[in-house]
Amino acid sequence: MFYQETIAAIATSSKNGSISVLRISGEKACETVSRIFFNKQGETIDLCSCETHTIHYGFIKNEKKELLDEVLVLLMKAPRSYTAEDVVEIHCHGGSFICQMILNLLIQEGVRMAEPGEFTKRAFLNGRIDLSQAEAVMDVIQSKSRIALENSLTQLRGDVKEKIRALREMILQDIAFLEAALDDPEHISLENFSDTMKEHTGTLRQEVAHLLKNSQNGRLIREGIRTVIAGKPNVGKSSFLNCILRENRAIVTDIPGTTRDTLEEEMMIGSTLLHLIDTAGIRDTEDTIEGIGIDKAKTAIGEADLVLCLLDTSVPLTKEDAYVLEETKNLPGVILLNKSDLEPAWKPEEMQDKFLSDENLQERKIIFFSAKTGEGLPELEEYLESLLIQEKISYNDELYITNARQKQALVDTAESLKQLAQSIEAGMPEDLYSIDLYNAYEALGKIVGETVEDDIVDKIFKEFCMGK
Repeated sequence: MFYQETIAAIATSSKNGSISVLRISGEKACETVSRIFFNKQGETIDLCSCETHTIHYGFIKNEKKELLDEVLVLLMKAPRSYTAEDVVEIHCHGGSFICQMILNLLIQEGVRMAEPGEFTKRAFLNGRIDLSQAEAVMDVIQSKSRIALENSLTQLRGDVKEKIRALREMILQDIAFLEAALDDPEHISLENFSDTMKEHTGTLRQEVAHLLKNSQNGRLIREGIRTVIAGKPNVGKSSFLNCILRENRAIVTDIPGTTRDTLEEEMMIGSTLLHLIDTAGIRDTEDTIEGIGIDKAKTAIGEADLVLCLLDTSVPLTKEDAYVLEETKNLPGVILLNKSDLEPAWKPEEMQDKFLSDENLQERKIIFFSAKTGEGLPELEEYLESLLIQEKISYNDELYITNARQKQALVDTAESLKQLAQSIEAGMPEDLYSIDLYNAYEALGKIVGETVEDDIVDKIFKEFCMGK
């Protein structure tokens, strides 16, 4: 065990509920709780002598033997606990005041207040989970969709750990053979070793490249599909946002250029999270503030995963419409012919003849829509759900890296393996291979926490919530 101090924290929400949970972990957890935990006869309950993974009924009393609450106490002894230390959970009645009183009593008994994420940090340092699993704990808590939750649970189960350790084992075997051959060249030959290394390096590069490719979808799983609502001023973007959210979220007026900044909201389409971004209308303007909003709109389009282009069918097409269509032509998305409840000023064929000559533009779905009446909304939602499960924006049962820190470690691994492949191709001496092999080995180790620096570990766990 890495710690001597016993820690405690409230593990449930600070809002009043029916039940609240306090978590205590450390070598004195059982002893400390036993001093304040009493049965119906007024006798203390010795948790140290109780069997692990048992539940006990009783009462929490202060130093004056005054009753604080009627509770259930869960006992989990080391190493079969979340932190791999003795862990005691006190389940008391809901209410921040009651919880705080019990926590203060524990602190009086010598327990230290836990830091954010310290329980999970102890689980990591005590070897019960690796760093990728520890980060998956927070991903589970912050999951916003079924797909995100399933992927986080996959990582929590240890799939990332097993994959990374398998890759590191491949590298380690090559390092071990190379070092042994260099130390004892009379008995271990390096003949044809370059060919073997070329084959192994190719396999490793393919595996790492596949994980990096999936990391893009991993970001979509974790953060949601960045869906930009684009169009010229007064085309009905804010009205559309209110329509699809089914609430009045954005300010709507007849004055062009009302939206000066991006407005972001989230919603579910099937099991997928859409991160909706309402943007300023794109046009030529001399208004400085509106111009900043338009620049942000263009940036948002450039970073979008999916784009919803709105065109106003009640007025003639303009160069602003053409610009929006051109800027978004290579992105999956939909063209919404808005204000279909009004008399049309043009027909879809005119738009296709004038603006949609590019093959990518022709592939986009065109839907008649009315943000005022809701016409086209069911068709749009049905199409988006089908689009999100196609290859353009796809998920399956593969392993997805959703963490930026882990992705950077994969990038570093890929670079080291690239350098190694170039050394082999150039016919460099075998003793130079070990440098890139070690670099790749250490970069992969950062994902599971085997070669990560202490300050990085501290930073990761400080982002956790209290009591976890």
